[in-house]
Amino acid sequence: MFARTALRVAGRRIARPAAVQTPVFRSSFNSSAKNADPEVHVASFAKGQRKIESLEVPATGNGPVAPPGADEKKVAVPFKKDGYSHLTPTLAKFTCPDKVAVITGGGRGLGFNMAQALAEVGVRGIAIMDVQKELGEAAAQELSEQTGVDVRFYCVDVRDSEGIAKTVEDIADHYGALDILINAAGIADSNIKAETYDIEKFRRLIDINVTGSFLVAQAVGNQMIKSGKGGSIVNIASMSGSVVNYPQEQSCYNASKAAVIQLTKSLAAEWARHGIRVNSISPGYMDTALNRVPALDAQKRIWVDHTPQKRLGAVDDLNNLAVYLASDGSAFMTGNNCLIDGGYTLW
Repeated sequence: MFARTALRVAGRRIARPAAVQTPVFRSSFNSSAKNADPEVHVASFAKGQRKIESLEVPATGNGPVAPPGADEKKVAVPFKKDGYSHLTPTLAKFTCPDKVAVITGGGRGLGFNMAQALAEVGVRGIAIMDVQKELGEAAAQELSEQTGVDVRFYCVDVRDSEGIAKTVEDIADHYGALDILINAAGIADSNIKAETYDIEKFRRLIDINVTGSFLVAQAVGNQMIKSGKGGSIVNIASMSGSVVNYPQEQSCYNASKAAVIQLTKSLAAEWARHGIRVNSISPGYMDTALNRVPALDAQKRIWVDHTPQKRLGAVDDLNNLAVYLASDGSAFMTGNNCLIDGGYTLW
């Protein structure tokens, strides 16, 4: 499941911004971490070449959390357009040639790996949204250098409705289209008993995981409706939205992911008439950086023992499912929640 961790500090990952001001573009860029930053930093990479702009968006609050572990690194392979004509009709449906994708939480982990997967199946543009400026820019540059895709990075908070709206508008203006959304931004609080759960931490997690998912989907959905071409939205939920995890207590996270699943179904029903498909992916326990900490070793042994496949999900195990849901291969699928958990929810 997304960002599964027992580290309570993860609840401090995203800062709440203030109102958005008129966008201002400029060539300067400050890569140092700040708690208060008056801009959404936009870093564009075309074949690895860096260009910097910024959208003015006031923000205050705590900075993001950097996990002590590290994700397994994999190199994306460029999509060769001359090979597209050699694909069978069935295989061709599982590609996304000349599409434009937005990935929230794409600076690392599952989000970045799904961005790599989309680059490998032919998308021409990828916009990464993340609250970690240095990490996000590095991810965008790496992806562009590996695949030659036009990649832009936006340092933006998913809870900022005006900032998200301005960012999505800028993405559509830059690429001239917006076809795919992978809504992967989120946080987790684990090992917190319901009877002692701090109400502010509870509200923060719900605001990021649920409200944030809705705000991005709403902004992207409006662009898709405006274009008249429809599109595909993929929300990253969790198996925790369908079952109660063991042994950790995490009532808020479970409730938030159940809400994401139901939000997915609701948006799918409302937006089908616009040609927009909305589905969700519910991962099981994943071997991401947030889980690669000694404090979780004992719990991970229990998680693996309760999983029929006897392993955690690899950081790229969601890639093919994300591509399927983004592509025409799933043209008749909408409102579906796809569990990908090594069989954990079978028992």
